[in-house]
Amino acid sequence: MLRVSAYRLLWLLAVIYFIPQKAAAHRDSRDSVMVKVEESDPGDYDYIIPAEAQSGTIPFTRAGNLIIIQAMVDSVSGNFILDTGAPGLILNLTYFRDYQGSGRADADAIGITGGASVGSPTMVKKLTFGAFAFTQVNADRVSLGHIENKRGIKILGLLGAGLFKRFEILIDYTNEVIHLHRVARNEKMTYRGYYATQKNDYHTIPIRIQDGKLIARLVVGGQKLNFVLDTGAESNVFDSRLKKGIMSHVMMDRKISLIGSGSKKADAWYGRVKEAELGPLKLENMEVLITSMQYMSLAYDRNIDGMLGYPFLSKQKIGINFLTNELYLWK
Repeated sequence: MLRVSAYRLLWLLAVIYFIPQKAAAHRDSRDSVMVKVEESDPGDYDYIIPAEAQSGTIPFTRAGNLIIIQAMVDSVSGNFILDTGAPGLILNLTYFRDYQGSGRADADAIGITGGASVGSPTMVKKLTFGAFAFTQVNADRVSLGHIENKRGIKILGLLGAGLFKRFEILIDYTNEVIHLHRVARNEKMTYRGYYATQKNDYHTIPIRIQDGKLIARLVVGGQKLNFVLDTGAESNVFDSRLKKGIMSHVMMDRKISLIGSGSKKADAWYGRVKEAELGPLKLENMEVLITSMQYMSLAYDRNIDGMLGYPFLSKQKIGINFLTNELYLWK
């Protein structure tokens, strides 16, 4: 889990730091992206989820475009980012440096702008948020100092998608609350949905859940693309290495540079996708950050064409059913 989490984390750190530039965009070839990384199943958190059903509502605040909820790891409580782009629990190395490692050696992680050191995985005795509790939770550790400095708040860690694999969640950005429904272990094969009686109120879009990542199928220029649904992404992202036939549907507005760990830079553009389709929805002039997804694809061990983040997700209430692999978008 360490390498996958750290690759993705350092990319996130790069995305929230940018400055204007004048140079032309750099486009990497997609032909040499697929480098095999460490085998793992970072989304397999079912063993820590209590067997019984449970429902609850958790308030959240926002730091920029990030969802911040209050959680506690053992005796340490504070701000955590709800981040469906992360595979599970990730702790800020700054505050959990003294936790015993799991026995695996530290690893070097590479983000979109370069490399950085991350801590070895560890285990926490108890994780709680709202009325929900998890015990004996495996966690990765990486420095989140870039996010803290940018947003001016202390961040203890990230709560990733793997923690919710037996949940149905609804994120209400307008009222700043998250409704969670945990399904009983003996019902997870037959569960259909807490909001099934409200189906006329929302669009239902199939998604894939692979290695703790939520992947939706976006269609641009007749081509099917893999987009990660990421509540931890402050921008929608589009891969600059896609074929010209697809990129012809993208308008580039202005040049920026991303600044990641160690102040290393990478080229990017802000622009708009003229028209795209997500299930039954037609998306027009969707604002995107255009940059190479090379390292994200390497981390996920598959080509990732982009990410749907805050600018898209916050336009409506959204639901994610982790058992039926469905995304709900309220009308």
